[in-house]
Amino acid sequence: MPAAFVPLNLAVGAARLSRFPAHLLWIAIGVAAMVLFVVFPICNLVVPATSALHISDYTVTLLGKIMCYAIVALAMDLIWGYTGILSLGHGLFFALGGYAMGMYLMRSIGREGVYQSDLPDFMVFLDWKAYPWYWSFTQHFWYCALLVVLIPGLLAFVFGYFAFRSRIKGVYFSIITQALTYAAMLFFFRNDTGFGGNNGFTDFKRILGFSITAPTTRMALFAITGAALLGFLLLGRAIVHSKLGRVLTAIRDAETRVMFSGYNPLYFKLFVWTLSAVICGIAGALYVPQVGIINPSEMSPANSIEIAIWTAVGGRGTLIGPVLGAAIVNLGKSWFTQALPEYWLYVLGLLFILVTLFLPRGVAGLWLKRRT
Repeated sequence: MPAAFVPLNLAVGAARLSRFPAHLLWIAIGVAAMVLFVVFPICNLVVPATSALHISDYTVTLLGKIMCYAIVALAMDLIWGYTGILSLGHGLFFALGGYAMGMYLMRSIGREGVYQSDLPDFMVFLDWKAYPWYWSFTQHFWYCALLVVLIPGLLAFVFGYFAFRSRIKGVYFSIITQALTYAAMLFFFRNDTGFGGNNGFTDFKRILGFSITAPTTRMALFAITGAALLGFLLLGRAIVHSKLGRVLTAIRDAETRVMFSGYNPLYFKLFVWTLSAVICGIAGALYVPQVGIINPSEMSPANSIEIAIWTAVGGRGTLIGPVLGAAIVNLGKSWFTQALPEYWLYVLGLLFILVTLFLPRGVAGLWLKRRT
């Protein structure tokens, strides 16, 4: 078969996979909801710790963290798998959402810090006398929830508008997004920015008045994250199966032809780019209270590259594939960083090479191959 037809076949295959039969889709969602909202809470909160069916708090936290990563991978799939925009800076939007939520969590500590001050410990240590102006109203959950959406969304909108209007794409766009997240990381590493410097935000005590370390709070955060993941999967499916989704895939495959057909790709790309950033911000906000820390290392270019690897391993343009990829890679990372930490980066690089050579459609492509 001519090589020129390979991209078309991959696109058709991905489209078939994303058009999962509706009745099977709802069955799968129902089973997932039953596991997330019934089985896990019972096994964690009700089943005794001595039982083989008990799910530990560590497992709940680990799976909650992986679901946050899966949401980020899904956001990456919308722009890369369906629109052809490879971002190497999505870790920035994830971290910004986490910092917005972290500001509320730091304010909720009150006088329970090491220095027993109204200010966070890092501000007391740096001899700050009052909160900077941009910390105003962050003691209110609703305000920080707005910041979780608005900060990543506005940054993505402004950056995307100028980048897409200038028709920057391909590797040039990827490099610029990587430079953006690297610059932000250097900025947040500074102690005089009011964001905790190298240590970031940690030592959280409560959220919405509930102890953040209580098993019921952890399980509630886990369930909310699971609901968010299922909701974003349904949202992504609705988008890619709509007329908007067909335009996005057309932009991915032949942007020039789309322009000649009378469409302006700028606004379509800007919409999905901004939406993807907002989804990442929400994932970051869910991640921070479960993991208990947010610092500038979340903005490192390496983290953003890992997001692309999750998507590639799972299968671009399939929605469910990146979710599987995030789970596979991060479960492997959790094991390797405990058993063989010095070999993890080698394994990650080898995994990416093997998937590129032998599984161009990702793990989800195995299911596609069985169906065809």
